[in-house]
Amino acid sequence: MSEKTRKKGGVLDFIERVGNKLPHPYILFLWLCLILAVISCILSLKGTSVINPTTGDTVVVQNLLSQNGIKWLLTNLLSNFQTFTPLGLVLAMQMAIGFSERVGLLNTAMRKAILGVPMWALTATVLFLGINGSIASEASIIVVPSLAAAAFAAVGMHPIAGLLAGYAATNAGFTASLIPAGTDVLLSGVTDSTAKLMDSNFVVNPTCNWYFMIVSTFMLTVVGVWTNKVFIVPRLGEYKGPAAEKESDISAAEGKGLKAAGIFTLAYIALFAALTIPKNGMMRGDDGTVLNGTLIKGLVPILIIFFILVGVVYGVVAGTLKKADDVPTYMAESLTSLTGYIVLVFVIAQFIDMFAYTNLGMIIAVNSAELLQAAGFTGLPMIIFFILLCCVVNLFMTSGSAKWYIFAPILVPMMMTLGYSPAFAQVIYRIGDSCTNAITPIYPYIPIALGMAKKYDKDFGMGSLIALMLPYALTFLASWILLMIAWVVFNLPLGPGATVFM
Repeated sequence: MSEKTRKKGGVLDFIERVGNKLPHPYILFLWLCLILAVISCILSLKGTSVINPTTGDTVVVQNLLSQNGIKWLLTNLLSNFQTFTPLGLVLAMQMAIGFSERVGLLNTAMRKAILGVPMWALTATVLFLGINGSIASEASIIVVPSLAAAAFAAVGMHPIAGLLAGYAATNAGFTASLIPAGTDVLLSGVTDSTAKLMDSNFVVNPTCNWYFMIVSTFMLTVVGVWTNKVFIVPRLGEYKGPAAEKESDISAAEGKGLKAAGIFTLAYIALFAALTIPKNGMMRGDDGTVLNGTLIKGLVPILIIFFILVGVVYGVVAGTLKKADDVPTYMAESLTSLTGYIVLVFVIAQFIDMFAYTNLGMIIAVNSAELLQAAGFTGLPMIIFFILLCCVVNLFMTSGSAKWYIFAPILVPMMMTLGYSPAFAQVIYRIGDSCTNAITPIYPYIPIALGMAKKYDKDFGMGSLIALMLPYALTFLASWILLMIAWVVFNLPLGPGATVFM
């Protein structure tokens, strides 16, 4: 169905209209701060309080509009921003990964992986690479679908089928990955801050969902291949459109750079293996275990160093890195995409710390948990409900981090009260936040995907894209929920030192 003739007034159009009317996240959080201040004033005057189930202490609402509240806000305004846990980690990770992307390593690796595989493995490769594309952040959403379309056309398959597989993988499977990425760092920082509302000694690491996401990566790849074969290819039929532009293979210089980067990667892994495997290895903890050792606790810095060094190796060999001064220059350039995030963080940091100061997070979490327990709405039905809630909210608000900043202060303490770990609360959110990305009408990358598709079918419109993305969204969601249920039933570890239950 073309963009011009698609039906108006349906659910999707309603979602699009409402989503487009939402204010910028910065303005949204300013309003939330104001609303929070008013609510804290009202509840404080009413003497609202709860008993902290963890410590047994009485927790009362602190009034932000009182003399003490205003004094606290003014004296902590800058420190709230400076000490915001995710900020430094996100900036450091972006510098490293952005540098690797800037010198051409990530783009070359994706082109080589997609354009160099046999026909029988092409769909699985596109999906697997796209799902892991969160390592390169949003860059993968542009690169993978385009390359996939060209690769599919080159072997006689429908190019739009390849484009859709790449788009679904990079969006609906966004937070899954074999290695912790910037998303893990960002989300875990927020989770850690909100978990401390209940227990000031609780620590949430960026690797807290690692095991679950590794399994998710392979599961979503298999489900995606099945979805493509059963739903997408039959619907598209035989391709009779204009010939696809042939995507050029990597150059000789890029090939040499990629080979050198591969050798360095193996050497890097071997080095840390040698420091970890022996019983007295320096990467182990004082108790001799890997779990409590430097390898796990310092995994994010290890990855940051890796992306910088492997980028340097590739850049020198491929010729994209001309001089040493290019390294800090490219790092600085990689941070330009985060200027909006830094501005947003200033007001988000205030909201999170204001929430903590008022004790409203604790109040809402404890009362909500008691209400759910009294109604008997706990366990798996409650968990699935929150996943579906995140899916629905995602249709109207596309910023994953912004949603977690709103959800986390309530969901994390509430789940802890019900006996579930902060790491598991984060998993619930990540599932719901990912699956519906591909069918969200207001998603900023939809125009790009439509532009790619129109090269092969000029009548391909918004309705076409969402209709063909819906099978991916639903199969990913159903399989992810089943995987989550299995994790709960068997009480499997979510990541190093992270469990489902408290």
